[in-house]
Amino acid sequence: MSNLYRGLFLAFALIALSACNKGEDKKPAEAAPVVLTAPTDGTDQSWKQYIAALVKQNMKGVRSQPFLYYLPVGTTPDFEDQYNRQLDNVAATIARTVTPGNMLAFGSPESARMADLVIEAFKSADAGSFKDVKVLFIGKPEDGERVRAGVEASGAEYIFIEAK
Repeated sequence: MSNLYRGLFLAFALIALSACNKGEDKKPAEAAPVVLTAPTDGTDQSWKQYIAALVKQNMKGVRSQPFLYYLPVGTTPDFEDQYNRQLDNVAATIARTVTPGNMLAFGSPESARMADLVIEAFKSADAGSFKDVKVLFIGKPEDGERVRAGVEASGAEYIFIEAK
């Protein structure tokens, strides 16, 4: 008889516990993204952290490590060399295409130059070859529109964030 009572007690305890947890099965509401402001100190490190934080806020649907591209402040002594190397790097990535579910993210204190780089690199993209790929551009609105026009034919989902 004691085994029967013990079994009934356990059954009731399990039912009571499952009833208590019903409200906990729901996922918590997603918090609104933190509004970030562009760094004003001009350091590469603060800009890279800023870009990384914005990328994290826009990772929904991204299944792989994103490709992050950055250009330093234009007064950097070897800026043109860095620009050309980055352009070659991005162009090579675009030439071999990017698998769906991935992201290319671009940001720089030199918004116009980064826009030029993205537009130039995407000239080699085949129409529709970036379907289900996100392209995130962080910069000035006028540059964002130029990038949108340059990326559009590739079929990528374009996301613009104003650096302010």
